[in-house]
Amino acid sequence: MTAPQSLISSILQTDTLRWHLLGVVAALGLPDCWIAAGFIRNAIWDHLHRRSGAPLRGDVDVIWFDPERCDPAQDRKHEARLHAVEPSIAWSVKNQARMHVRNGDAPYRSATDAMRYWPETATAIAARRLGSDICEIAAPFGVDDLLNLLLRPTSHFAVEKRSIYEDRIRTKGWLSIWPHLRSAEN
Repeated sequence: MTAPQSLISSILQTDTLRWHLLGVVAALGLPDCWIAAGFIRNAIWDHLHRRSGAPLRGDVDVIWFDPERCDPAQDRKHEARLHAVEPSIAWSVKNQARMHVRNGDAPYRSATDAMRYWPETATAIAARRLGSDICEIAAPFGVDDLLNLLLRPTSHFAVEKRSIYEDRIRTKGWLSIWPHLRSAEN
């Protein structure tokens, strides 16, 4: 694990709620399973804005990969299991082995590969808990943009899907919530 990934792991491990939720998801025992996107990104941006104990914003995105179980009913079953353990959390579970169809992409090869097709580099990050004290980080674009508070579209959203990327920044209010964010293009 690189030093920047170790920093992210440390931030997640010291956040009692996030560390607990990583354990809840690990207990599902799903293949190639992670908590991703805003759950990680927001924790890091809050930390870099010196906000400790900030509440979770939005849903908790659980991604996994199993091409043999692509029925969306499987995802709903896992959401129900998570909700039974932590009913106050808005869980969203998606098997990335089927998401390429919805997104109009070539089939993904893994959960990490699927993140390459997400809108922002800082959002394309995931973590999973291994045992009681290990946190693994997956970041197909690295973690520099996330740690440097840079907003940058992935290559899939830089041109033809650019409006989706720009709408996300505007509608999610990121620049108001985290005023130190800046565009990598400025």
